[in-house]
This record gives sequence, structure tokens and C-alpha cells, in this order.
Amino acid sequence: MAELAREKGLPSHLDGARLFNAALALGTEPARLARGFTTLMVSLSKGLGAPVGSLLLFPKGLAKEARRYRKLLGGGMRQVGVLAAAGLVALEEGPPLLAQDHARAKALAEGLKRLGLSPEEPETNMVYLPHPHPEALAQALKAQGVLVGVLKGRIRLVTHRDLDDSAVEGALAAFQRVLEGPLGQLHPKGG
Repeated sequence: MAELAREKGLPSHLDGARLFNAALALGTEPARLARGFTTLMVSLSKGLGAPVGSLLLFPKGLAKEARRYRKLLGGGMRQVGVLAAAGLVALEEGPPLLAQDHARAKALAEGLKRLGLSPEEPETNMVYLPHPHPEALAQALKAQGVLVGVLKGRIRLVTHRDLDDSAVEGALAAFQRVLEGPLGQLHPKGG
């Protein structure tokens, strides 16, 4: 896409919200994935551990325009030193921890398979689980203390730096309790 944009004389932008996760999963460097794009946004909070924040990278010639658009879109916060410090910690400490998140996602998917479910094979730190009643499953898991997302008929589970191996075990135990109840009757084994 970036190459086609260059051929047509158009700028291109890469939304790199999960750039570091994608690079780890593909066994490459984030810079290689971003090569060729005019601008790049990198999130510091998605997997890297900062509470909020993102970076916009661009050629020097776009600085004035980028700052203008940032201000127009509400990006003119004041006294953000604490957030900037969290962003630096995220960039320095976050990437090496992503491999643990990916490994925990794989362990979670394997555990779901042992429970008779059919999660999609995780590529990064996200596990997707198709289910005929995803909203009901999400509510039942929430009652067990496990928060999940629902996206297009699937449950989405995300591992991150604030979780450890015991959290994966706890989530699997919650799934087992839910599946032993009435909701388990609604889900075919292996489906």
C-alpha cells in the first residue's frame, strides 16, 4: 500500500497501535514494518504498559502541519510530564515483556481447547473464541471476575503485562465453572 501511494504521489499513514506486537509475532523489527510510510502512529498503552499516550512520527517538513492537526483534534494537553515519563518506561520496558504476553495468550488458547472450546490460534496477545452466545458468555465470565470483549460473534481475550500465569489459570477456571452451568449446554463441545 505504501509503495502504491508513493507511485501516485500520495502520503501514507500507518496506524501502528499494536506495531510492537505485530513485529514480535512476525519476528522482525518495528522499523521494518513502518518503512515506506509517510507518517506513523505508535500507541504506548497497547501492550507497552503506559496508562495513555501515543507518538506520531513524521518527516521534519510536516512538523508544523502535524502540530496544527494535533491541536485541532484536542491533543494540546498541559502538564503531561508524568504521562511522558510513563511513555518512556513503556518504550524502554514494554517491548521485552511482549513475548510473555504472547506466550500467555497461547497458553490460554490451549487451555480453552482442553475445555472443549475452539479458539482461533493466537498470533499475538489476543485470543478470539467464536461462540453462539458471546454476550451471555461475556456476562457469565464477568460474574466470575473475568472481563472479556465481544467482537463480531466472538469473545476477545487480551493478555498484557499486568497479568501473570496465575491469571491465565484463573481465567480458565472461570471458563470451566461457566461451562459446567446452564451456558455450557448452549455450546456444543468442540464448537
